[in-house]
Amino acid sequence: MAIVKTLLGGSVSAIDYRCTSGPGDAPFVEVHGSYSVSYVRKGSFGYRTRGETFELVAGSILIGHPGDEYTCTHEHVEGDECLSFHLTPAFVDTIEDRAAIWRTGSLPPLPELMVLGELAQAAAEGRTDVGLDEVGLALAARFVDVARGRARKATEAPARDRRRAVDAALWIDAHASEPIDLESAAREAGLSPFHFLRTFSAVLGVTPHQYLVRSRLKRAARLLADGDRPITDVAFDVGFADLSNFVRTFHRVAGVSPRAFRRTARR
Repeated sequence: MAIVKTLLGGSVSAIDYRCTSGPGDAPFVEVHGSYSVSYVRKGSFGYRTRGETFELVAGSILIGHPGDEYTCTHEHVEGDECLSFHLTPAFVDTIEDRAAIWRTGSLPPLPELMVLGELAQAAAEGRTDVGLDEVGLALAARFVDVARGRARKATEAPARDRRRAVDAALWIDAHASEPIDLESAAREAGLSPFHFLRTFSAVLGVTPHQYLVRSRLKRAARLLADGDRPITDVAFDVGFADLSNFVRTFHRVAGVSPRAFRRTARR
């Protein structure tokens, strides 16, 4: 069962999807009605389209192409939430007219997209004065920039490995503020560090440490958009042990400093 709430319409439509399906629910075929860029903010699910399968976790981006059939599966965990932006063909033509870009399927959790995704979520919840349509357009344009140089490979790992990778990602996301290294994450997954690294990277498209850092940045963006907590406190709360490292990392992926990001969110 999906709970759908339309937040705005026009050339850019923002839709809040909350799916409650789980492993016991049979998947069914759906069809994309428009170009879309969807930010996965919570949960996990499989995405099958054009004979390929992708595993999506918090921070992933799902890409829709009008007319393409797809199926969402929930083999590993119950429920997911996405903030989806649907775009008119006229707008898509202004940023990218190559259909191949819009058949990417999905992108793994990438920091430059996750920070925009969290800003979009803040706009959807009224926690910032940034326009939801504005940040939706920015997210779509940034996706195109990233996808030009990076195509996401479909998941070819066995079902058992896919389950382990997804469970590990959920565990890392839930404990991102704590000290986590490769050894502890591999132990939690019940694998050797080498096998865990190889499996996680093959299924989700990023290494465990990359996903850990991006989970921390995702939380930092949310806290910066939410209130007046000192930036030092934000850095330590999300798991960074050093303020300067947090500032450098955030600036590298967002293009602005944490302080400038907060000012943007308030405007």
